[in-house]
Amino acid sequence: MLTTTSRRLWLIRAAQLSAMSTLPRWAWSQNAKLQHNPFSLGIASGDPSPDGFVLWTRLLPTAAPPAGTALPLEMLNALSTQTVRWEVANDEQFRQIVARGTANADPLFAHSVHVEVRGLPSGRWYFYRFMHGDAVSATGRTRTAPAAHELPEHLRVIYASCQRWEHGFYSAWRHAATQSPDLVLFLGDYMYEYASPANPEGMARIHHLHLPHTLADFRDRYALHKSDPDLQLAHTVAPWTVTWDDHEVQNDYTASQGKGGMTPDFLLMRTAAWQAFYEHMPLRASTLAANDGFHSLQLHRRLQWGRLANIHLLDARQYRDRQACRKMDGAASAVHPDKCAELLDPARSFLGTDQERWLEQGLLADAQSHNPRWSVIAQQTLFSPRTYPSGTQSADSWDGYPPARDRLIRAIDAHPPRNTVFLGGDIHQNYVCNVEAVNARERDGKKPRVIASEFCGTSISSRSGTTQDKVDAIRQHNPHVLFARSEERGYGLCDITPGQWTTTLNAVADPLRAESAVRELAKFVVEDGRADIQFA
Repeated sequence: MLTTTSRRLWLIRAAQLSAMSTLPRWAWSQNAKLQHNPFSLGIASGDPSPDGFVLWTRLLPTAAPPAGTALPLEMLNALSTQTVRWEVANDEQFRQIVARGTANADPLFAHSVHVEVRGLPSGRWYFYRFMHGDAVSATGRTRTAPAAHELPEHLRVIYASCQRWEHGFYSAWRHAATQSPDLVLFLGDYMYEYASPANPEGMARIHHLHLPHTLADFRDRYALHKSDPDLQLAHTVAPWTVTWDDHEVQNDYTASQGKGGMTPDFLLMRTAAWQAFYEHMPLRASTLAANDGFHSLQLHRRLQWGRLANIHLLDARQYRDRQACRKMDGAASAVHPDKCAELLDPARSFLGTDQERWLEQGLLADAQSHNPRWSVIAQQTLFSPRTYPSGTQSADSWDGYPPARDRLIRAIDAHPPRNTVFLGGDIHQNYVCNVEAVNARERDGKKPRVIASEFCGTSISSRSGTTQDKVDAIRQHNPHVLFARSEERGYGLCDITPGQWTTTLNAVADPLRAESAVRELAKFVVEDGRADIQFA
């Protein structure tokens, strides 16, 4: 266990190593002695289990053009498979190595490396690093999850989403790295597919990449985002568990349909985007269980944290039905139930029928076992209703699939886990809501019955298109919404104990400044056995 002082020193050293990643990408050589840093996209760990975790890196095999410009595809494809060494140790100096090995960095997968480490003791922190030739990566810190029978005293989880490059610097990640998280949940929109804005005025920074269509395009976009030193630092302090939303492919896409519907060009682009996502995330081989050449990835999965928490991570893009009443060539827009009969079609699904069943079965198992203390549904967007004063609602969130949402609420209500908490992102706003039972608001004025708690987080950097005045009007129109803010960028921190869940919302003072301060915006508490949220 690191003391507060030693952890602070380690973070300083990690930040220095992370800053090295802004050096020029190295000129690849088959010789052992290398001229530059091959680990310029950083390192990461993810998906901790009681006996291991995933380690990730991607070698960049050539000197790069300026940040935000494309790396020639022929330069990547011409390079051979490289051997990368990895080590896991009890100590930062790597004197007590507990696991080591080699892995192939294959050009077919952008020289990415995914190492699944197994056989380690549960509930322990470790250090890890990669080596290639005479180059050594930054040092990362990761951990195993507690054993299934253990009841940990504490779990600190950061949840975050939506980090459009040009909209802001990633100072939220620099601050998050100091918060001693056990786990980071990233809930979608790790990168944005938009081309460089024609008018850079008001942007924090610019890039020179076009709208991606090919595998090389999507790889370049991830390389852009991963070049950020604050994001790299956040990846080194704790394991991440990641899912996607729409911008990893195309705004508002659903399943096999993009703008213009299901076309061969879109399906080819989606496959390229999904491969690039896998190549750049600390994901297990089970993600590729379908073995169908990146035509599908299995991202919905569970992460158990002893008897304290069971995290059900969802995929709300790959299996969902197309948004109701959406024009073929347009984005999903707000719809009114009276003008869109499709909205209330019970056959439509937000998660797909198989994933719906998987989630309901998992929550039922949580309820029947009386473990864990906290059942966490980590997914992409706002779950609770958010009806606008005009009566319209978003077609691209759970509001666009009311029967599917009602099915999940009824499943929780029929067999309630001990405590259920929803986490979300996507909307670039902070919403804190009490999740109410279906038809809970009685006409006789009785207090609605609350069955779960919800914390939907704002973006790391992506701007909100909604003013605070409009959000205030929405909150007044939706009594189950306890707190709603649109103007802050940042992240959420969940401090979880057997008896209490505390969520702290942290906000960036100025996203346009790389060294911006981060402040506490609000704090909320959920007591064990009580779903309703209280202000702390």
